Amino acid sequence: QESESETRLDGETASDSESKSEFGGSSPVPTSDDTPEVLNRALSNLSSRWKNWWVRGILTLAMITFFFIIIYLGPMVLMTIVMCVQIKCFHEIITIGYNVYHSYDLPWFRTLSWYFLLCVNYFFYGETVTDYFFTLVQREEPLRILSKYHRFISFALYLTGFCMFVLSLVKKHYRLQFYMFGWTHVTLLIVVTQSHLIIHNLFEGMIWFIVPISCVICNDIMAYMFGFFFGRTPLIKLSPKKTWEGFIGGFFSTVLFGLLLSYVMSGYRCFTCPVEFNNDTNSFTVDCEPSELFQLQEYNIPVLLHSVLGWKTVRMYPFQIHSIALSTFASLIGPFGGFFASGFKRAFKIKDFANTIPGHGGIMDRFDCQYLMATFVNVYIASFIRGPNPSKLIQQFLTLRPDQQLHIFNTLKAHLVDRGVLGSLEDA
Repeated sequence: QESESETRLDGETASDSESKSEFGGSSPVPTSDDTPEVLNRALSNLSSRWKNWWVRGILTLAMITFFFIIIYLGPMVLMTIVMCVQIKCFHEIITIGYNVYHSYDLPWFRTLSWYFLLCVNYFFYGETVTDYFFTLVQREEPLRILSKYHRFISFALYLTGFCMFVLSLVKKHYRLQFYMFGWTHVTLLIVVTQSHLIIHNLFEGMIWFIVPISCVICNDIMAYMFGFFFGRTPLIKLSPKKTWEGFIGGFFSTVLFGLLLSYVMSGYRCFTCPVEFNNDTNSFTVDCEPSELFQLQEYNIPVLLHSVLGWKTVRMYPFQIHSIALSTFASLIGPFGGFFASGFKRAFKIKDFANTIPGHGGIMDRFDCQYLMATFVNVYIASFIRGPNPSKLIQQFLTLRPDQQLHIFNTLKAHLVDRGVLGSLEDA
């Protein structure tokens, strides 16, 4: 019984093994020590536990430094990095499927997977360009045509891939091919669509990009630290190393970190202003008059806390209140993205998605929570923050024919006169 339990990971049942044998079996993807030789020699005298702690710590600092650098380089570089991360995550998941079921040598599997990735990216990036570069698109004839028929072109591209998949079907392997077809599309849904939500959050203002990502990073680090030094009580079977002490310590640390980071960033326009495209300079600008979210307000402290804090009021940015919601989600719900990834890896008997980052695994191992967080932030902005954008309405208005512009002008004028707004302005 002990030898049998060692060959299976936690949560795997006999039915799991039978279903895998139906598809030819899934042997564990071999893993190797990917730690740089320099670190191996420097940490050779430490136990494996402390060696892993130092490796993860050093590589974490390196990744945080790289994160600061790309933020400094601006929105276009951030968009490029997001796309590169998306492609790498897609590659890692598709490679797992290919390695597990490679014995069937499915025709066109990898080619079609990357083709569908191209189609979906063309659709989403086309929508983004049309939305945020509207005047530039209208100014260039080829771009205007592509924008007008963008969705039809996207559908035609996807339909071509669909037909190619049908033509690639091989007798006796139909079920597996449809299984891998679903594998590709679920990967596209999880990775590609959510990565584009990150870009949309970025265009709402750098602060909506940096704070959520930083909260997830903070929670990951602090949960690991609290779990490493104080962890005693297991949290969930999918991740045996996760503890309640780490989960709770990470929560309070992340909420406090979110409040402090939001306070610092809310005072800088380069972080709070929406990213917009300047037609005169053909470049992005982040200069605006800060909205009420980023203007200091005075709030009354509950009477029960007067004796504890010694304050009756406190001055803070309204965005800090929203940061509590963001950091709470990053601490309480965000980790379930990691648990989901852990369940996926256990289902296929792999330790990490890849060995890209020593001590951390693959890129997908670092972004499993980020994608879930990006979706929440996008929904949160659409539900509680975003309102009509006058600049985009004006841009669309200017692209209409003169008779259409005149019709809208007369309609708007009549509406303002009926409400008494236009008359009061003329009197003034």
